[in-house]
Amino acid sequence: MAFQRSSGVLLHPTSLPRGTVGPDAYRFVDWLAAAGQTWWQLLPLSPPDEYGSPYASSSAFAGSASLLADPEAHVSARELRSFRARQRYWIEDWALFAGEGAIADQLRFEREWMALRRFARSRGIHILGDLALYVGDGSCDALARPELFEPDFVAGAPPDYHSTTGQLWNNPCYDWRVHRAEGYRWWIERLRRLLELVDAVRIDHFRGLVAYWAIPRGAPTAELGCWRPGPGLRFFNAVEAELGRLPLVAEDLGVITPAVRRLLAEIDAPGMRILQYEFDHMRGWSAFANHPERCALYTGTHDNEPLAAWWSNTSEVVRARVERELAGRRISGDDPVWALVELVFVARARVAFVQVQDLLGLGSEARMNKPGTPNGNWRWRLEPDQLDEELAARLRRLTEASGRLRGARADSSAPRTRRASARR
Repeated sequence: MAFQRSSGVLLHPTSLPRGTVGPDAYRFVDWLAAAGQTWWQLLPLSPPDEYGSPYASSSAFAGSASLLADPEAHVSARELRSFRARQRYWIEDWALFAGEGAIADQLRFEREWMALRRFARSRGIHILGDLALYVGDGSCDALARPELFEPDFVAGAPPDYHSTTGQLWNNPCYDWRVHRAEGYRWWIERLRRLLELVDAVRIDHFRGLVAYWAIPRGAPTAELGCWRPGPGLRFFNAVEAELGRLPLVAEDLGVITPAVRRLLAEIDAPGMRILQYEFDHMRGWSAFANHPERCALYTGTHDNEPLAAWWSNTSEVVRARVERELAGRRISGDDPVWALVELVFVARARVAFVQVQDLLGLGSEARMNKPGTPNGNWRWRLEPDQLDEELAARLRRLTEASGRLRGARADSSAPRTRRASARR
């Protein structure tokens, strides 16, 4: 799948009014189609941790049973046998970890999710899934296959835009020597399962596949960590040899080195840009216009403030930068949030993504996650009927005017998912 000029909306199913993949999810797909969108982007579908985060999951393979619209739906013995045979790489470990009824829940999850995915396809909506690079400490994967993980180090991020002391995630780090010796089988099966559920995959913390921040277990902050080498191109070559070309978006934010950029070029995957960061960090008026075409440009992600809150809190210097860019593109209006959304859509980036919170002009109360703070996150939900026909029509007009409407012909420079030169 090539990423043509298009757009989409970021909304995790837990943020639907009932937080499940039931009728609300189907209505949302219909709304996306009415709004002329191509993509529905999710966060990881895996079981969240005790704080609600899907980025420290108890399983790299299982779907979250909390998303089930009908958790008591009947499953037959024949269905269970078939499911266990198809998912034999991981399902028995999960059953031992999660207890009675775990396999039935996974069958229900697959049944409900695949029905929703088929409906999305019928409405012309593609699903961009999310792969959390790490699993949770004490997860099923770490317990069932301890040889794949380093016992003395946990993952995190060095001091950066989000935190002056870095981020201490406490996810177990991988022992990449063992993964390589096993031909990256665990990763191949993990990606195989995810690609059964979605059309393309955003790899969170992509730079960790080049080098990752390893922190001694028990350290009080992430400042005591150090960079250690990841698997690099060998990993992607091994996965591609079995699964074929991967439809990927790489989250290449944070400390990005020439080695990370080389790997992105070698696998020919689009990276990411965040509108807020583009203006917070840029050094000149035209810097925003110089982001690469082969990227996905976001108004913000689950880790950012909604645009309304960012605009209210940003400095006069940053506001002046934004206003010059808007004036240069002849974008005007009384609503600064929609002006920023329009700026993302008219940009040269191949794919534009907008958070639902930004379409609704919501503030900090609707923020999904604040990195480095475990409590109070992952709770925001839409109100019933908050996404109405008028909003869909407004977004569709913007999508069409910016050349992103579904079915529009892509230009000849559309990025391929992989270059032939990157293949073995």
